[in-house]
Amino acid sequence: SFKFSGLANSKVLDVSSKKVGSKEKIMLTTHHKKGSRVHRPGSILLAAGLSKSTKKGLQQVTKATEGSFNRRDLMELAKIKFQKVKTSFKKKKLVFKSRRATK
Repeated sequence: SFKFSGLANSKVLDVSSKKVGSKEKIMLTTHHKKGSRVHRPGSILLAAGLSKSTKKGLQQVTKATEGSFNRRDLMELAKIKFQKVKTSFKKKKLVFKSRRATK
């Protein structure tokens, strides 16, 4: 749809996860503000790290959308995706059962 297309809209907003070694990061991707960057495909997008703290991370998403007039229509969706990415970092703990029966 046109709403999510980076080709149809000049402004881009995405929240995603990135794994570097054993660490996992939450990344916010936006479009470069300079118009001349459109002609340089390698530097058209900007990726910034978001805080994993829920309060600070959601503030950063709000600031990136409302403060810079960048896709305010996607702000709520970006916040929901931030929560989903953060939840995906939680791993299930393995429960080891003793092979010796307790008597």
